[in-house]
Amino acid sequence: MLKSRLTLALQLALGVGISSLALTSPTAFAAGEDEEANKDIEVIAVTGSRIRQPGAVSASPITSIGEQELAFQQEPEVEQVLRTLPSTIPGDGSNVNNGSAGAATVNLRGLGSQRSLILVNGRRMIPYNYNGSVDTSVIPAALVERIDVVTGGASAVYGSDAIAGAVNFVLKDDFEGIALNTSHQVTDENDGDKDNISLTIGSNLADDRGNVVLSLDWTKRKDIRLGDRPLGLLGIETDSGANYEQFLNGEPPIPAPPECEAPNSVESGGSTTAIPTRFAIVGGGASSSGQFRNDGTLAADTCSVFNFNPYNFYQTPSERYSGTALAHYSLNDEHEVYSSLTYSSISVDTQVAPSGTFGSSFDLPLFNPLIGAQARQFMIDAGNTALANNLLGANNWDDVNGNGVVDEEDYLTVQLRRRTLELGARTERYDTSLFQFVTGVNGYFSDDWQYDVSFQYGESNRTTVRGGYTNLTNIQNALDTADGVTCLNGDPTCVPINLFGGFGTITDEMAGYATAIALQQQKYSQRIATATVNGPIEFIEIPGAGAPLAMSFGYEYRKEKGLFEPDECLKLAPASCQGGAGGNQLPIEGGFTVDELFLEGYLPVLDSMALAETLDVEFGFRWADYDTVGSNETWKLGFNWRPVSSVLVRVMQQQATRAPNVGEIASPVVTGLDNAGGDPCSVGNAGNIDATLRALCVSTGMSDAQVGNVQDVISGQVQVISGSDPLNPPDAEEASTFTAGIVWTPEFDTLQNFTISLDYYDIDIDDIIGEFSAQEILDACYELGDTTECAKIRRVGGDLTVAGAGIEQYTTNLKNLRAEGVELGFNFAWPLDSMGELQFSGTINKYLTQESQSSDTARVIDCKGYYSTSCDPLAELRWVQRTTWAMDDFTVSLQWRHIDGIDVEPIVVDDYFEDFRSIDSYDYFDLYANYHITENITASLGIDNLFEKDAPVVGGEAGDTSSNSGNTFPSNYDVLGRKFKLGVRFQF
Repeated sequence: MLKSRLTLALQLALGVGISSLALTSPTAFAAGEDEEANKDIEVIAVTGSRIRQPGAVSASPITSIGEQELAFQQEPEVEQVLRTLPSTIPGDGSNVNNGSAGAATVNLRGLGSQRSLILVNGRRMIPYNYNGSVDTSVIPAALVERIDVVTGGASAVYGSDAIAGAVNFVLKDDFEGIALNTSHQVTDENDGDKDNISLTIGSNLADDRGNVVLSLDWTKRKDIRLGDRPLGLLGIETDSGANYEQFLNGEPPIPAPPECEAPNSVESGGSTTAIPTRFAIVGGGASSSGQFRNDGTLAADTCSVFNFNPYNFYQTPSERYSGTALAHYSLNDEHEVYSSLTYSSISVDTQVAPSGTFGSSFDLPLFNPLIGAQARQFMIDAGNTALANNLLGANNWDDVNGNGVVDEEDYLTVQLRRRTLELGARTERYDTSLFQFVTGVNGYFSDDWQYDVSFQYGESNRTTVRGGYTNLTNIQNALDTADGVTCLNGDPTCVPINLFGGFGTITDEMAGYATAIALQQQKYSQRIATATVNGPIEFIEIPGAGAPLAMSFGYEYRKEKGLFEPDECLKLAPASCQGGAGGNQLPIEGGFTVDELFLEGYLPVLDSMALAETLDVEFGFRWADYDTVGSNETWKLGFNWRPVSSVLVRVMQQQATRAPNVGEIASPVVTGLDNAGGDPCSVGNAGNIDATLRALCVSTGMSDAQVGNVQDVISGQVQVISGSDPLNPPDAEEASTFTAGIVWTPEFDTLQNFTISLDYYDIDIDDIIGEFSAQEILDACYELGDTTECAKIRRVGGDLTVAGAGIEQYTTNLKNLRAEGVELGFNFAWPLDSMGELQFSGTINKYLTQESQSSDTARVIDCKGYYSTSCDPLAELRWVQRTTWAMDDFTVSLQWRHIDGIDVEPIVVDDYFEDFRSIDSYDYFDLYANYHITENITASLGIDNLFEKDAPVVGGEAGDTSSNSGNTFPSNYDVLGRKFKLGVRFQF
C-alpha cells in the first residue's frame, strides 16, 4: 500500500515538481521502495508543512518556480521574478523612488508585504527594518534551486506574518564543482545597465558524508531618470490633462513666461512650490496670495509651477555584495550537523526634485530689507484686506506697534512656497549590512522518528543619509533680519536669506546655512530557537489506509528587537529641520518575545479503494504567547482525495494570525504626509459648501470666514499626525483562509507530464492593523458627519497644508480586508522526435473579490479591476504563459505576460481627465535563448518587452506616491522599454 502511495507521489514529482515555469502545483516529494528503506532515502517536507514523509502531498496550493525558469528570466534580483506571478502585485523595488525604503519586498494577493512571510529553506529571513519587512535583495539568486509560494495562509506551520502565505527560497545544499555566472542587461535606449557576477564553489566531504557550498555575488544597477524618457520629461496633471497634448505631440513642457523663467519652471503640470516664490498669508483667504516675479515684484496672479519630474528615478541605482555559505556533515548514519551563514552589503539611492519650503509657515517681518518696496506694499495691503474680512488675528499677525493696522513694523505668518534649486536635488542613500547564521543538528531516534534542533541569529544595520533638504528652522532665523546682513536671533553663523524672487536669489552662503544633511540609523535583531520531532505513530493506522498517522511536534522561541534613531534635526516638531521631508521623526525602540508550541498531523484514511485511490487528512495547531498581545491560536484542517490515480481534490481551511510588528506597537507620534484628493472646506470646494458642511468645517477649528477660503490640498498630499495609537494600541490580526482545488494528471500518448490544476482561495482578515487614510477621515467627517472622525482633524489658520496642522492617522485595528479568487495552472510537453520537444506551462489568476473596510461607517473600498490613491492597480485577470522549444544543446523560450484592463475607482472618476479613466489590457512578450557551447559553457540571450510596448499614461496624481510616478505606474507596467539580457555560465 505504501508502495502505491510512493508511486503516485513520484508521478507528481516528475510531472510537476520539475516544471520549468511557475504554476500552481500539487508539489510532492518522495523516493524509495519500502518502509525499511526510509532512512536510506531522502524524505523532504513539503513547503507549508514540517512533516517529513515519503508520498506526502500538500493540501494547500503551491506555486513553484524551478531552476530552469530562473535561468530563463536571467534576473539576479528575485523580486523581479516574483512580481511577474499573477498571485502577486509589486511591492517596494527598483521602480519605486519617492516612497521607497530602498528595499525589494513581496506582496502576495495584494494583501500587503507585511502579510507575506519570507523563508529561506523553511526558516524566517531577518527583516531589514522595524516594520518586520524582508528585503529579498539579500537572497543569493545563484544558489536558489526553486522558489515555492504557498498561498491561503501558513501561520499554523510558520507562525505570525503568513496570513497571505509564505515564499520559501529553497537553496542548493549539495552543489559540487565551480560555477561562474556573468550577466549584463541594458535597455534599448542604452541605459539602465545591470551587471551581475556570481561565483559558486561546492565540494562533497569525507566520502560524501557532507557538503560545503560558498556563493559570492556582486550586482550593480544604474539609474534611469524620469527625464530620460519622453513620458517622464514633464508633469501631466491627472485631473485636467494639462501637458498631455504636449506629450502626445512630442513637445517639451510649455515654459513659464520670461518674468518667471527658471530651470524647470513651466506653465502647468507641476508643483505649486515653485520658483519664483509663491506667497500667501496663512488663513488670510484667497485674496491674500500671489507669486513673485524674477525682478522681486509680487503679483496676485500666478505665473509658473515647478516641473519636478525629470529629477526622479524610473529605476533606482544600487550596488550589492553578498556571500552565502552552506554546510552539512553526517556524524554517523543517524545524526547530521548543518549550518549556514549569509552576509550582504547593499547600497540603494533614491532621488527626488530639489527641496523647498513647501507648506511651511514663517513669521515674516515686513521690515525685512530683502523684500522689495512693491512686494512689501502688496503684503501690507493683503494683510489689511484679510483683517477687514476677519481673517487676521493673533495666530497669523503680530501687531508690533499696536496701531490696529498691518504696516511695515509688523510680522505676518505666511507661506513662502519656494523651490530651493540652489541646494541641489533631495537624495536618500540607504546603506544596509545584514548577516544571518543558522546552526543545528538533525537525525533519527527511536528507529523511525526524526528530530531537528536549531538556533539562528540575524542582524540588520542600516544607515540613511539624506541630503539637499531645506533647514526650516534656519530659514525662519534667516528671514528675521532688519539689515539683510545679520539675523535678529544673534547667531553669528546665521546668513539672511532672500526668498523674494526667482532663481539665483539664494547665494552659496545662504544655501550653506539653509540646507540640512541628516542621518538616521536602524538596527534589527532576531533570535530563533526551534526544536521539532516527527515520525509515524504506528499504533494509529486506519485499516486499509496504507500508512499510519504521521505527526510533528515542536517548540519555537523567537525574540525580535528593532531600533530607529534619527539625528537631532529630524526630531524637531512639528516639522524637522529638513523641509520637504514630510514632517519629523522620533526614535523607535521596541520588540517582542514569543513562545510557540505547535503540532501537525498527516493521516492516511483510505488507500486503493473504489473512488478512493487515496484519501489523506492534514491538520495542525499552533499556540503562541506574546509578551505584547498575549496568546493566540492558529489551526489548519484539510484533506487530499484521489478518487482515481489521475485526479486529486484538495481542500484546506485555516485560521491564521499576525501579531503587530515593532513599528506598529512602538512608533511615537510624529507628523508627515499622506495622499488625499481634496479638502472639502477649502477654496477648491467653495461652490459646494452648504450650511451643514460649513458647520462641520467650523467644528474642526475653522472660523466662519476661513471656510471656503483656505488653500486646497497641495500636489495630492496633506499633513498627517501618525504613530501607534496611544490610547488603543493594535492587537493581533485574525484571518480565516479557505482553499479548494482539483489537479488532473492524465497520461497521453502524445503529451508528457500533463498537469492542470484549478484552485479557489478566500482570505478574509479581521482587525487588520493599519491606518485610516486621510481621505477616509475627511469623508467620514464632512460627508457622514461623524464627530469622532472630525475630532481627528487639526487645522492651523483653517489650513491642512501648514506645518503643525494635520489629520490624526494612528496605527490601530481596522475592520476587514479580503482577497478571493481562482487560479489555473497547467504544464505539459509535446515530443517532436528528432526535432526536440515543445513545453507549455502557465498560470492564470482571476480575482473575485479584493475589498477593504476600515470601520462600520467607512465605505467599502473595492479594488478589483481599479486604481486610485486608495487602490494600487489590481487587474481582475492576469496570466503568465511560457512556450519553450528545446533541441539538443539549443533552447528558445517565449513568455507571454497579460494584464487585464483596469479602470479608475468609480467614486473618484470625475476627478480624472477623461483619457486617464481607464487603462487597456496589456500584453508583454519576453524572448529567451540559450546554447550549450561546450559541456562547461552556456551562453544565453534574452529580450524583455520584445515589441516595446509603451506604459499607460495616467498623469502624476492617479495613485499613491509610491506606485504612481512619472505619469504612470512604473512597477506595474514596463516603463524602461525593450531590454536586452546577455549571460554566460561556466560550470566545472
